[in-house]
Amino acid sequence: MSDALQRLGDALAGERQALIDHDVEGLIRATQDKIEALRVLEREVPEGAEARLRELAEANRANGALLARRRREVNWALRHLGRTESAPAYDARGQSDTLTASRSIAVA
Repeated sequence: MSDALQRLGDALAGERQALIDHDVEGLIRATQDKIEALRVLEREVPEGAEARLRELAEANRANGALLARRRREVNWALRHLGRTESAPAYDARGQSDTLTASRSIAVA
């Protein structure tokens, strides 16, 4: 197995663990490692690596699903704290308006 495939596998495993542990810095490091390994693989895919690449692609999809779940959890928490996430898209005028609403959490 090539070094780039091993690096990609390690990066995907690190990314998954960071998502599970809610480790933002670990997630950033793992994502950077993943991107670097992918750049190497874009230049030259090792011969006979198709099966391993399919496994790694599935691991990447699983990480994406976990990341989407984490994002939904954060958005849910923000909504319940009276905050909103940034606008997911631009409107017809090319603007991304963010609606903010304040909500008292405690009364003094």
